[in-house]
Amino acid sequence: MRNRVDKWAGETDPRIIFRNIVQRPRLKTTGETVTIVGDHDSALMKYFDCTRSGPRSAFESNVVFQFETMEYILDFGFDRLGADQAEGKQIDHPVLITECACNPVQSRSKMAELLFESYGVPSVAFGVDAAFSYKYNQQLGVCNKDGLVISSGFSTSHAIPFVNGEPVYEACCRTNVGGYHVTDYLKQLLSLKYPPHMSRLTWEKVEELKMEHCYIAPDYLSEAQLFQKGTKEAEEKTKCWQLPWTPSPTEEPPSEEEIARKAALKEKQGQRLREMAEAKRTSRINELENECKGLEFLLQQLEHVKDSDIPSFLSETGYVSKQEIEAALVKVTQSLRKAKGEQADTEEKTDPTSTEKYSMVDIPDNMLTPEQLKEKRKQVFIKTTSEARQRAKQKRLEEELERERQNKQDEEKRLENPELYREQLRTKHRELSEKVEQRKRLKTNGGHANGNNNGTGGVGRGERLNAAQKERMRLLTTAAFDRGKGEDTFGIKDEDWQLYKLMSKDNDDDDEGPDEDEAELARMSARLKIVLGVERFRCPEILFNPNLVGIDQVGLDEMAGVSMRRLPTRGQSVDERITNSILMTGGSCLFPGMAERLEAGIRMIRPCGTPIRVVRASDPILDAWRGAAAYAAAMQFPQQTFTRMDYYEKGEDWLRGYQMRYAI
Repeated sequence: MRNRVDKWAGETDPRIIFRNIVQRPRLKTTGETVTIVGDHDSALMKYFDCTRSGPRSAFESNVVFQFETMEYILDFGFDRLGADQAEGKQIDHPVLITECACNPVQSRSKMAELLFESYGVPSVAFGVDAAFSYKYNQQLGVCNKDGLVISSGFSTSHAIPFVNGEPVYEACCRTNVGGYHVTDYLKQLLSLKYPPHMSRLTWEKVEELKMEHCYIAPDYLSEAQLFQKGTKEAEEKTKCWQLPWTPSPTEEPPSEEEIARKAALKEKQGQRLREMAEAKRTSRINELENECKGLEFLLQQLEHVKDSDIPSFLSETGYVSKQEIEAALVKVTQSLRKAKGEQADTEEKTDPTSTEKYSMVDIPDNMLTPEQLKEKRKQVFIKTTSEARQRAKQKRLEEELERERQNKQDEEKRLENPELYREQLRTKHRELSEKVEQRKRLKTNGGHANGNNNGTGGVGRGERLNAAQKERMRLLTTAAFDRGKGEDTFGIKDEDWQLYKLMSKDNDDDDEGPDEDEAELARMSARLKIVLGVERFRCPEILFNPNLVGIDQVGLDEMAGVSMRRLPTRGQSVDERITNSILMTGGSCLFPGMAERLEAGIRMIRPCGTPIRVVRASDPILDAWRGAAAYAAAMQFPQQTFTRMDYYEKGEDWLRGYQMRYAI
């Protein structure tokens, strides 16, 4: 989430900085719901139950749309700032709100309504954060009066041209890609690459890895080829992150008060469930008794009806005969006794075939009829399948126990001597890597180091086959040879069908056991480190190529060209002045290599010889707020505000055409 900063006008540094997120967890001790704004110490969060309430933001694509969440954030900000409140809890201070370029008038109107109605502020002004950053850096001499600001924030990126010190919003350009998408893409790649460590790869940790290790490649394709070829330069750019060791969590024993509260809550829930079950049971008994009385009354009436009149009498009852009514009465009586908890008289029926499921397996074929032979084959198939399933289940259980045993032994060795354990692990990892690579070369070259043993320089297929594959080829050749001798009698004998089982690829067990080595190598690699290679530049690349994550929009360099083409008044001199002062601001422009890549991309779409200068803001994260603070401290600021009287008299229509002037 992006940060929200609150301060008094004219100050150079903010008084408080917090994430604009809101959580509403429950206290584990009392079950009371509390509201938490911003970040809190993880040691304190263990006292809250956050399973049902995740962090929520008031923003969606850089636009405020959850004003209930925004109200919590404003309450927290005003309280921490110590804003004076008169009677009726009113904030007696003008407020300057930063927003994105071309913010929807509905969002601006709702924000004004919240500030005027809930907080009673005297006046409100709205300004674009990127414009404030550009004006602040212009005062510092970083950029010129005419130029272009490229703001890449948390969820969106904007390009806004400046002419004569004023932003030209009708020529701005927006892309829905920002730092959030870079972090999310990196988290997805690392989770796919290291599934065992998905719980460790939290959003905060991935954000830290992104800011510490990611960079913008000067040329994406050339950089990717370096890592594809595995050059020495690629190895130098590869970063390894050692997973920090965290001790097993030790839960504090619950207090007597908490134990008593949980016991009382459990008893209350149990009593409620018992009452519901008793009410359901009573209702069921009443229904069965009424049904039983109805059937008995119907049988009593049938005794006074002649046999010839019984069908016409039963035609309206839904029953066909007296025996059907008696059977229904017996069934209802048994259900009633069961509902009352009485022992039923019905005897439990047993399946006579359940104890002898495979009775024909051991009987010779000559003692069975053709139908019995079919049944025997069916029983043999079912028995074989069941036994194979049990063996596979037992094998999986044994493998799981073996993995747990190995992990336990590794943990004991690590705790006993961490340095020795690390050296042994690295040595074994290197040996397994060489063994796996050697096996791959043997499979490719057929047992020859260079693969040039024959005259043609190639390798025969027979040299690349293992023992099981060679046996399968021999069986196929033998079957084809026998078939060519005379009459085709394959399949008459049961032994013939065993050939399919022997030739099955599922029965292809590699003699050398490469799967075990590769699995062990993967397990050791997972315990050793997390490697950041192509991910370092692949994730930030989406700022210039959003189509990598399925977003069909332009990148930062193309945004500059689109924005300049939209200028209402254009000329060679204006274009050159703008490209000579391109300012990067926002948290996503902190990646190394951003300025060089942006300059190279803009140079590709501009005429040859055009002066291009790309600079970064003095503080890309806080310059927007510093510019807004300086603007709010100016003498002409009150004339730029929207007062409470304007809100009641002019309403939303005035906000639709509201635009702040920055040249004051």
